[in-house]
Amino acid sequence: MASAKELVFLPLGGVGEIGMNLALYGIGEGKNRKWLMVDCGVSFAGPDLPGIDLVFPDISFLEEQADNILGMVITHAHEDHYGAIVHLWPFLRVPVYATAFTAGLLAAKVQSEPGAEEVPVTVVKQGDRIDIGPFNVEFVAMTHSIPEPCALAIRTEAGLVLHTGDWKIDPTPGIGKSIDLNRLAELGREGVMGLVCDSTNAVRHGKSPSEADVKRELTAVMKKATKRIAITTFASNVARIRAIAEAAKACDRDVVVVGRSMHRVIEVAGELGYLDGLPAFHDEDAFGYLPREKAVLLCTGSQGEPRAALSRIAAGDHRNIAFSKGDMVIFSSRTIPGNEKAVGGVLNNLADAGVEIITDADALVHVSGHPRRGELEELYKLVQPKVVVPVHGEPLHLAAHASFAETMGVPEVVRAKNGNMVRLNAGRAGIVRDVTSGIMVKDGDILDDPEVTGVKDRKKLSYAGALVISLVVNKAGELMSDPSMALMGLPDTDDEGEPMEDIVAKAVVGAVSSIPKTRRKDKELIAEAARRAARAAVLHVWGKKTLCQVLVTRI
Repeated sequence: MASAKELVFLPLGGVGEIGMNLALYGIGEGKNRKWLMVDCGVSFAGPDLPGIDLVFPDISFLEEQADNILGMVITHAHEDHYGAIVHLWPFLRVPVYATAFTAGLLAAKVQSEPGAEEVPVTVVKQGDRIDIGPFNVEFVAMTHSIPEPCALAIRTEAGLVLHTGDWKIDPTPGIGKSIDLNRLAELGREGVMGLVCDSTNAVRHGKSPSEADVKRELTAVMKKATKRIAITTFASNVARIRAIAEAAKACDRDVVVVGRSMHRVIEVAGELGYLDGLPAFHDEDAFGYLPREKAVLLCTGSQGEPRAALSRIAAGDHRNIAFSKGDMVIFSSRTIPGNEKAVGGVLNNLADAGVEIITDADALVHVSGHPRRGELEELYKLVQPKVVVPVHGEPLHLAAHASFAETMGVPEVVRAKNGNMVRLNAGRAGIVRDVTSGIMVKDGDILDDPEVTGVKDRKKLSYAGALVISLVVNKAGELMSDPSMALMGLPDTDDEGEPMEDIVAKAVVGAVSSIPKTRRKDKELIAEAARRAARAAVLHVWGKKTLCQVLVTRI
């Protein structure tokens, strides 16, 4: 039986996947259990969800527990950790706690979303400790590929849990505080019962290079360039933006910013002092007058997003900017799994234009913001957890992390999935129950379960088209005219050149005529007979099962 001192961890997103992070910590018993929400992230739809704009964790459980959710704490301002707040907070209306950079980007996001509701945020600093009901939360300074990333040291009457968020060990992060290894060691001496930890690079040995290493390499690569340079990176990586600007200055070049999200991040980072001492950034209209050998374009679009700046420039579809043969494009980024095809399309367009391409396969122009095994080992030795739950990764990453934790001598390692409620109490850790989990999608202005949006039929349409047939019958159920139809995405003819429309019409007329006269007064029966006959005819000719809708009008 649960007790007041039972502490549970409940991921609703971000475990078994990269993206859409949302987790809960709960303490108490039954309906009186109080919850702390950590992160509220978004994911982006792949080809399995055609037409879908964004993907969110299913918040059914959160809505059921709304009265017991005491607050939402955000570890950092990457889309997969904070991007869903604008869309989901109005359903929950809980207090939100975040650092100044995260709060600034959230405010800018609200302003850019038509009709979005303002989200009040309590701003905290790295190193702060606050009480949120029975949870005492300390924001421990970490390093990651964004300003102000925090691990959360969550103290309860059941014990201390360290939720790492996204992190790496980087003694020279370029901006902001470095990871507070001394504080992590102090937490270890205090006694860390549970560690809920990033698994993204658990399959990789060694340690990640530093942002300082990237800055040196970017400068060296730029010095070799004789013509225009364009660099694409994640807009949120302010340390990388600063490194690019400093490298450009060292090479006597000016930085031109291209892309709305890049402008937004630079504005927020500038207000917080992260870009102090740099030459002014130029807007894209400077492209027209800066000498070719003096320009560095800082572009969005590192993931091949179709409307992002680099994608449009590479496709020759940007109103102000075009590349010329001999220009250089540097991908100071990694390709997120699932984006390979989109990025490949951009690379091919650049190659066709005669552009020189530099990626992290050619030079150290990017480093990950996540820990490899060497960094995980250092953290484990500092905090000495009794219970470990690997999170933030696909199944391969989680399995590798779990095996690693076991080799480090962790007494209890819990392999969890989204929807698993995990007891974190040392000595009896494990999965105690499952709750509703899954996804919600943003489809235009609709936010709902994907089944409700029609995305399943939309996917079928992309493979086998659609057929709509209109029949007009009299009171006796006899056809008053030839079927009218619309064929969308179907072949025009069969192999012998007979029009598909004629083939379908014959099948429909035959099916309706075969219905006994006594039963033709049933419109639904006529419609279903015609639908089955039409689909069967298309399947026979084409080999695919098209979507088919039949409308029957009686006069």
